[in-house]
Amino acid sequence: MAGAPDSAKGPAAGEQLQQPQVSCQVFPERLAQGNPQQGFFSSFITHNQKCQQMLLKTVETNPYVKLLLDAMKRSGCAVNKERHFSCEDCNGNVSGGFDASTSQIVLCQNNIRNQAHMSRVVTHELIHAFDHCRAHVHWFTNVRHLACSEVRAANLSGDCSLVNEIFRLRFGLKQHHQTCVRDRAILSILAVRNISKEVAEKAVDEVFESCFNDHEPFGRIPHNEKYARYAHRDFQNRDRYYSNI
Repeated sequence: MAGAPDSAKGPAAGEQLQQPQVSCQVFPERLAQGNPQQGFFSSFITHNQKCQQMLLKTVETNPYVKLLLDAMKRSGCAVNKERHFSCEDCNGNVSGGFDASTSQIVLCQNNIRNQAHMSRVVTHELIHAFDHCRAHVHWFTNVRHLACSEVRAANLSGDCSLVNEIFRLRFGLKQHHQTCVRDRAILSILAVRNISKEVAEKAVDEVFESCFNDHEPFGRIPHNEKYARYAHRDFQNRDRYYSNI
């Protein structure tokens, strides 16, 4: 597995705090070089324990995450919960990130609000990790690569589900899912890159059609957990089919 807020150490990390909150970012800035922030000890213990408990439940029960973990293992990038996830305090309103330099998914224990939020963050970042595993992604030098993975993460993680969009008071538009995916991808790029909105929009628009239609490893857009369970079942059957060839 791979991952990394190395870029989070660059100028773009944490600079977009005035923008609407992005539920997940590819490279959040890691405090104290990736170690949990020290503060009031009792508060840290509470945040960290809660984060670990929610992560364990997500890994064991969430169909999006279970499929992605199976896909990572099949791709030769098996995920170890203790090695590849890190609950940490983060700056601003960042919820999580993928640190390719340390092969870790960072979970922002001070900003993840509840179990559903945890599941979306883990799913989003595992999609980035899956992309990093299966392709030579140049996260820091090719904005089109970043744009493609952000489109896929917004499209496949459930971040643009009808329920989430209703909570954002955004619904009822024609081709609303596509619009949401495009907007979320642009916001995520701006949150981690010191580039103009026009450059981010151009990158997303250039890759949108091909990356929006790339549904691996789900095989379909999993609009809710029911569809994610179907996708996981189909993935397992596909895995059995290939193993018998």
